Amino acid sequence: MALDHQHAAQFKARLRERANQLRQEIRSTLERSNDETHVQIAERARDEGDDSFSALIVDLNLFDIDRDAQELRRIDGALLRLKEGSFGECIDCGQQIPLARLEAEPTAARCVNCQELYEKTHASPGTPTL
Repeated sequence: MALDHQHAAQFKARLRERANQLRQEIRSTLERSNDETHVQIAERARDEGDDSFSALIVDLNLFDIDRDAQELRRIDGALLRLKEGSFGECIDCGQQIPLARLEAEPTAARCVNCQELYEKTHASPGTPTL
């Protein structure tokens, strides 16, 4: 089942909206990490507890940015597949991805069976799975 023009337009709008949200989240995280409060905490770090707290803030900010950037890459891939006309086709087996799966996860590039196989062979501990 190929996507009709209306569904394709809806997915495109939804993906672009989410991309804009993620870009704003990244900007906010970067601004927060440059916030004078965090800089002051790092400068005042005088003992191991303060050092650990400062490092935790930096690590959390980096994690947030990395997570958002990964999702942006998945969105870019989905938008490219929409443009090429292959959106909704599994990148591994070529079968159609059910519309319900795409509605739940518009960046899905694989059908459920191929995604499960991919996760078993490529996922590392801590990687989100289906």
